[in-house]
Amino acid sequence: MHESREQGTRAILDSFAEGDPDELLTLHTLLGGLGRRAFGMLAFICVLPAFIPIPIGGAISGPLLIMIGLQLCIGLREPWLPEFLAKRGVHRHALAKFDKRLSPVLKWLERLVRPRLAWMLDSRIAGIVTGLLLIVLGFLLSLPIPLTNYLFGGALLAFALALLERDGALMLGAWIVGIVASALSWNLAVSAAKGLDLLV
Repeated sequence: MHESREQGTRAILDSFAEGDPDELLTLHTLLGGLGRRAFGMLAFICVLPAFIPIPIGGAISGPLLIMIGLQLCIGLREPWLPEFLAKRGVHRHALAKFDKRLSPVLKWLERLVRPRLAWMLDSRIAGIVTGLLLIVLGFLLSLPIPLTNYLFGGALLAFALALLERDGALMLGAWIVGIVASALSWNLAVSAAKGLDLLV
């Protein structure tokens, strides 16, 4: 049990946060040695811009998460990145800042999150469902919809943590949240379209 905790998300982030704050941590470095959990780390890194208060945060995260979703749909066991993307990453100080902000939440989650229900992560059908939801949520995140970055970002963060912690129960919860968030967005879009028709 102790070993699994040492390999948890918080421990991984803490290790990345230590060192030269100006050092660039490439995606190749961040994903190295994680095996199947690399999808979770990649999703975690890709969703970070959604929580930065800049207008294009979602536009950066969205396409990257769509790419991850496509790879899960076709059944890749580890993420593939083109060379130009693998050499990119985040500076250690940015990751340390996010780690500090998220650490209390992760500390609380460690009491609940643990490896379980492996079929929710390893079965072919589950991989397709997870991939499709990442594609849908990534697309919604990339749209310039006001006040939705945290909503979709939070849902995508749950997917990332489920993949990182190998927690099938959390993945099931992420599916539910993802489906609800997608349905709400669809209803809002339909309502907005009807409102425009009435105005015209």
